[in-house]
Amino acid sequence: MALFGPLHLAILAVTLLTSAGLAWTARESAAAGRIARLVLGAGLAVNELIWYGYRYSQEGFRFPEGLPLELCDVAVWVTVFACLSRSVVASELVYFAGLGGAAMAMLTPDLWAPCPSYPTIYFFVAHGAVIAAISLLVFGRLVTLRRGCVLRVFGLANLYVIAVAAFDWFFRTNYLYLREKPANASLLDVFGPWPLYIFVAEAFALALFGIMWLPVRRFAQDS
Repeated sequence: MALFGPLHLAILAVTLLTSAGLAWTARESAAAGRIARLVLGAGLAVNELIWYGYRYSQEGFRFPEGLPLELCDVAVWVTVFACLSRSVVASELVYFAGLGGAAMAMLTPDLWAPCPSYPTIYFFVAHGAVIAAISLLVFGRLVTLRRGCVLRVFGLANLYVIAVAAFDWFFRTNYLYLREKPANASLLDVFGPWPLYIFVAEAFALALFGIMWLPVRRFAQDS
């Protein structure tokens, strides 16, 4: 699929419109918002389990590769928990780390299968549903974020990065692209060579978190 080609742009537009529509619906009707978050949470979980079944039936279980350790893998399950429980902590994590990661994945998809195919469909459904669910929770005002959450989420995300970096180093894997950049075009391409791009990405993420805080700070509550 061509990057920012007609199909890619159509997928991005549908994701944006769906996310905005769900947020508006939740603000208009608490009952509709509750149904939407439960359906999205359950749907995300089922979609992910079906993907695991398909992937491991095709590839087998190949430790240490193929584990759900990428940021978006974790974000899916945290989003499921946030949707089903309305947890503030989980919602903060997925708003900053999950929404930022899923949006970047949608903009510069690292696809390894042709389009259309089930892996490609799964990729966009999973990432698009994460974006829609987070928009529903935060911009639909089903969950209120807390002041100071930018630094808290940044710290927790870095703890996870450190743990994955240790796994990558020990097993010679490349989760989170900590040992080399993805083969397809990505934002990391403009962040310099290894390991400089990792530190530039850290600074970029913190700046992005700060920007993402701006539209929600008005409705934030004290920790």
